[in-house]
Amino acid sequence: MGRQYSEISEPLQTFIARQKMFFVATATDNSRVNVSPKGMDSLKVLGPNRVVWLNVTGSGNETAAHVRINPRMTIMFCAFEGAPMILRLYGQARVIHHGDSEWQSYYSHFTPLPGARQVFELDVDLVQASCGMAVPFFDYQGDRDQLKQWAEKKGDTGVRDYWANKNRQSIDGLETGIEPSLG
Repeated sequence: MGRQYSEISEPLQTFIARQKMFFVATATDNSRVNVSPKGMDSLKVLGPNRVVWLNVTGSGNETAAHVRINPRMTIMFCAFEGAPMILRLYGQARVIHHGDSEWQSYYSHFTPLPGARQVFELDVDLVQASCGMAVPFFDYQGDRDQLKQWAEKKGDTGVRDYWANKNRQSIDGLETGIEPSLG
């Protein structure tokens, strides 16, 4: 059985800071469950119950669509090196878009990334750590740069056009709230 906590302790914050990859899970009552792998140094712990992560342009925009309807979110980390552990952060999320008045204050927590699409804030109400003894070891070789290169090649206008064509609705037809003209 995992251990449950009401906040992200300093040792768990250190564990999170060392992770090169995390997973985000969301769903509405009637949608498909979406689980997305994330990387690129795009997550920051801002306090014992507050996490933000920068979402870059992707083929879909499920997380934004789900959070608009049901703000429930889980973020999961797995230790792929060192001592085994799986860490889950449960809570209520909200999405901050380019056109929102808070965009710059949230975006300022991150190194700018081309194609940055949204920032998600998670108010953490439960932290769970479990053994992770079945998670295999993997060696980190570096971040992939294809998405960054793709966004740089598209440029701001090309990325906004992509949002308009590919990121305005989820695969279930739910609106994501992205406004390509504000990107």
